[in-house]
Amino acid sequence: MKLIYGVKDKPGFGKTLIFAFQQVLAIMAATIAVPAIIGNGMSASAALFGAGVGTIVYLLFTKFKSPVFLGSSFAFIGSMFAAFGGAASAAAGYAGIIIGAICAGLVYVVIAIIVKFAGVKWINKLMPAVVIGPTVAIIGLSLAGNAVGDMFGGEAFADGMTAKAGWSLLVALVTLCTVILCSVYGKKMTKLIPFIIGIAAGYIVATILTVTGVCPLIDFTKFQEMSWYPSFTFVEAFKGVKEITPSYIATIAVAYAPVAFVVFAEHIADHKNLSSVIEQDLLEEPGLHRTLLGDGIGSMAGAFFGGCPNTTYGESVGCVAITKNASVISILTAAILCMVLSFIAPFATFLSTIPAPVMGGVCLTLYGFIAVSGLKMIQGVDLNDNANLFTVSVILIAGIGGMCLNFGSVTITEVACALILGIIVNLVVGKSRKNKAEDAE
Repeated sequence: MKLIYGVKDKPGFGKTLIFAFQQVLAIMAATIAVPAIIGNGMSASAALFGAGVGTIVYLLFTKFKSPVFLGSSFAFIGSMFAAFGGAASAAAGYAGIIIGAICAGLVYVVIAIIVKFAGVKWINKLMPAVVIGPTVAIIGLSLAGNAVGDMFGGEAFADGMTAKAGWSLLVALVTLCTVILCSVYGKKMTKLIPFIIGIAAGYIVATILTVTGVCPLIDFTKFQEMSWYPSFTFVEAFKGVKEITPSYIATIAVAYAPVAFVVFAEHIADHKNLSSVIEQDLLEEPGLHRTLLGDGIGSMAGAFFGGCPNTTYGESVGCVAITKNASVISILTAAILCMVLSFIAPFATFLSTIPAPVMGGVCLTLYGFIAVSGLKMIQGVDLNDNANLFTVSVILIAGIGGMCLNFGSVTITEVACALILGIIVNLVVGKSRKNKAEDAE
């Protein structure tokens, strides 16, 4: 893929600000969704601030060579519920989610130290293109249902399409078509900011439908209820520290630490995907140990402010791929912008009012690009060889089928399950592949 702006390129100040805002829009919906799901008074603005802090920490550890944004991780939702559920009070729960993020981050630190001394060649052998390619595709495909659901405004219509679902689909299609047209037929700058233009077009149509009373898609009452400053997690956690007990810490550690191993698999897939986009192997330079440290420590920092452990976002990678803008300065500016916007209540509230169908139209392209980039990784794989065919097919079906395992508060996601199963199958059939290679000689 020929990039318009490479990792080290520095667009002008105005362009950088616009590119950064586009990244914010790409990651915003998922980032503020996690605190909304958890409840317990968690602040969306604080999560946005924490994502910005976590991203800056990540960029520092990776020596500004990996252009990806970190946002709230959905993988830890069960762990966060466990932290609040087992706490003596809400304040203690806040302290618990910070302790949990530290436990998860320490797992990353330990793995990073092992990788530093053992290298990454074992990872490339364990997860070659035939394994990692379809796994990356699953990251995008597993999110397909979310994108399509948002396009219909989250409406369920088993007995027929509702009026709201129909109007939502219209808004989503306006957004989708605008993004596609700008990206394919746009000139220069238009090609670089298709998401901003697409979201603006969709928001305008949704506003017209809401104001005219045709279909209320935007909740403008949020402006009346908005909080004028972020409610940082550490402030509430400080009040509950005295209620923390050793048994509660043990419960938190069990809820968080295993999930970190699951997210590690997705970390590898995300960075393999991003490496293919920018045509630089990030596992070699700046090195997997650095990306892991950045992700782990960044996750701790993000949770300290916003409560939500962070992770690298596929939406951010998709944004880089579609716009062909890999400038790490854009990512840094996006992180700073998130931190600033979290204190500007009207603007942060405006972002939260962007309706689901608008984001659904955008995410249809973002998730699709993630899926396609994964499939591109297996272009050089011989699928006439049954060993490769079985490996790829098992990963795709397990992932698309939604195979996941639950052990108490620990959930092994479909992406992680598909990857683990793919690794096992690849190891089992590896001998066959080796024998064929020897016969060919």
